Amino acid sequence: MVSFPFVNTGKYDHIPDQQLLENFYSDHDNEWLGILLQRYTLLLLGVCMKYLKNEDEAKDCVQQIFLKVIQELHKYKVDYFKSWLYMVAKNHCLMKLRYKHGKIPAELESQPIAAPEETDKKELEQTDHVLDLMEDSIQELNPEQQQCVTLFYLQKKSYQQVSDMTGFSMLQVKSYIQNGKRNLKILIEKKLKNNIKQ
Repeated sequence: MVSFPFVNTGKYDHIPDQQLLENFYSDHDNEWLGILLQRYTLLLLGVCMKYLKNEDEAKDCVQQIFLKVIQELHKYKVDYFKSWLYMVAKNHCLMKLRYKHGKIPAELESQPIAAPEETDKKELEQTDHVLDLMEDSIQELNPEQQQCVTLFYLQKKSYQQVSDMTGFSMLQVKSYIQNGKRNLKILIEKKLKNNIKQ
C-alpha cells in the first residue's frame, strides 16, 4: 500500500489542483501529491474497474498508479493533472491487460510513462474540460439520482449493492440511474454548447 503522510485533506479543499502541483514543484514535499491523489482515488478506481472488471485487481492497480505518478511528477512538469492522471491510469490498465494475455513482455510493465510534453496538449485540455463538466453536472442531479449514479458508475457497484446501500428498491435504483444518466448527458451537452458560444 502507498502511504502518504496523514493529512486532513478537508482543509485543503479550497486549493485548486494547479496550486497543489505548484506547491509540490517548489518544495518537492510528497504531502501535496498525497492530497491531490486522494482527491482522485475514486476516479482512478472507476477507470481501473472499467478495464479490469475485478475489484481487487483494480484496487492494486490504483496503488501502482499512485507510485508511478509520484515517480513521474518528480521528473516532469504536468499542466493538466486530472486528464494526465486519467490517461496514465488508462494506459496502465491497457498495459496490464496486454501483459496478462501474453502479448507484451513483462519488462514493458515498468517502462516510464510518456513525458507530459509528448502528449497532445489539446487532447489533455479537452479531457480535463469534460471531466470537470461531468463533476459539475453530477452535483446538479437530484439527490437520489446523484447518489445512485455515483455508486453505480464511479464506485462500480451493482444494482443490488446500490439498492442495499441506499434502501431504494431495485426498480427505483434502475430508474434513478437511467434518468440520472440521461440528465447528465443533457447537462454536459448544454454546458459544452454554452462554452462554444462564449
